[in-house]
Amino acid sequence: MAGHSKWANIKHRKEKSDARRGKIFTKLGREIAVVVRQGGPDPESNSKLRDVIAKAKRANMPSENIMRSIKKAAGEGDTENFEEIVYEGYGPGGVAVIVEAMTDNRNRTAGDIRHYFDRYGGNLGQTGCVSFMFDKKGVILIEKSDSVDEETLMMEALEAGAEDMETNDEYYEILTDPNDFSKVREALEKKGYEFLEAEVQMVPQTYTKLTDEKQIEMMEKLIDSLEDLDDVQNVYHNWEQD
Repeated sequence: MAGHSKWANIKHRKEKSDARRGKIFTKLGREIAVVVRQGGPDPESNSKLRDVIAKAKRANMPSENIMRSIKKAAGEGDTENFEEIVYEGYGPGGVAVIVEAMTDNRNRTAGDIRHYFDRYGGNLGQTGCVSFMFDKKGVILIEKSDSVDEETLMMEALEAGAEDMETNDEYYEILTDPNDFSKVREALEKKGYEFLEAEVQMVPQTYTKLTDEKQIEMMEKLIDSLEDLDDVQNVYHNWEQD
């Protein structure tokens, strides 16, 4: 069932990203800025920057936008200073929610996130209140197709350093240790595989199912509202969606 939940999330995000491309590019620009400050502007020596560039290309972010973001982050004239903050809480029906943000105004971001948790039947909690229910993993999703052989993919993924591969109805899910993610992604990319998703994520250990229609509606609105915030990069949850 977890596989169905992830597939629903992929399709939902795809529809949203098509409709809100400018906002997606802004968030990717922030992500580029943070990893450039952490590891420098050279993708050859900064594996996290290589990962974000690959992610930006999958989102159809133009190369000139990517280069502009890198140069801006590396330039002395750039006064923007984004910090990474993680918020944790519960949505309707006890669904665990983790929100990753990049912000230049901690008070504004906390206020906005708390507002939506309160508005849609959830509550923002303390650090650590739900993160123990998730594992940090590199996640690579490859859509099933006639051109992808399952056994070959599994062999090549494991040889590259992946921990495991699961087969779902519509896609293959490859899991890695976060520290091995870059080398596995690059190895599979060189083999010619195309990814639905490829990034380090918070993966739920267990899932919570909602049966009340009102709670389902409120949970959908909570996720959408949080993802629409400029300061929010990722929203993870353990809601089991059909």
